[in-house]
Amino acid sequence: MGPSVDFEVRHAEPSDYATVIAVVDEWWGGRQMADGLPKLFFVHFRYTSFVAEQAGTIIGFVAGFRSQTFPEVAYIHYVGIDPAVRGGGVGRALYERFFKAALRLGCSEVQCVTAPVNRKSIAFHRALGFEFLPGDAESDGVPYSTDYDGRGASRVRFRKYLT
Repeated sequence: MGPSVDFEVRHAEPSDYATVIAVVDEWWGGRQMADGLPKLFFVHFRYTSFVAEQAGTIIGFVAGFRSQTFPEVAYIHYVGIDPAVRGGGVGRALYERFFKAALRLGCSEVQCVTAPVNRKSIAFHRALGFEFLPGDAESDGVPYSTDYDGRGASRVRFRKYLT
């Protein structure tokens, strides 16, 4: 774990979107990720979407929602942390804030996905108590679902029960 970081977590606001979308591809190592994060999370899902700020600068965010199909499930759609502060507790704080919001909405579990090649993300989710959901394939002991998010977009599926 890296050095602790001094920051605050608050609800995402529509005005935060331009700042986040401008850095999200950079935060993901140059991968084209911005298309997966529509502004609607900063408008319609503010109760379950949060940003972390350090001295007025956004250093991380989480965007999620309560499932309409499965009201007991909250889903984390997207998370991003500035690489300069990773390991400083920002991701954990954002997830914990999301968990609290989900509990207030009556949810008993949180689900999310990541790419099978993203070993740091897999380790992060496991450290937060997420368990693997079954998949139709496996790599190095990690189950994943092929083509889960479209052709060539396999995903490791996670679940964490809230208490």
